[in-house]
Amino acid sequence: VQLVESGGGLVQAGGSLRLSCAASRNLGSIRVMGWYRQAPGKQRELVAQIMSDGGTRYADSVKGRFTISRDNAKSTVYLQMISLKPDDTALYSCKITTTWTYYWGQGTQVTVSS
Repeated sequence: VQLVESGGGLVQAGGSLRLSCAASRNLGSIRVMGWYRQAPGKQRELVAQIMSDGGTRYADSVKGRFTISRDNAKSTVYLQMISLKPDDTALYSCKITTTWTYYWGQGTQVTVSS
């Protein structure tokens, strides 16, 4: 199974991007889908998660600006990002956790210029 992310790129501060992460096949029994990011010289951090019941959690730094959503039928998770800041610059990776295992994507770069 591969997770393929897309939607990253270079954007000016205040701009928006929408990230997508699609599994190469229907995973079934998905429990949690999430986005993480890692900036140069920093540890990877959780950005947002969405649970099987639709519940969500966000890092404090992105609350009110980022929205995570999912399409279970397509085993796809999205991250809508608005009001982007230079501090949001990082490699964004998705993670999908099923009942039995988890998968990571390779990541998509988001760069926000000031």
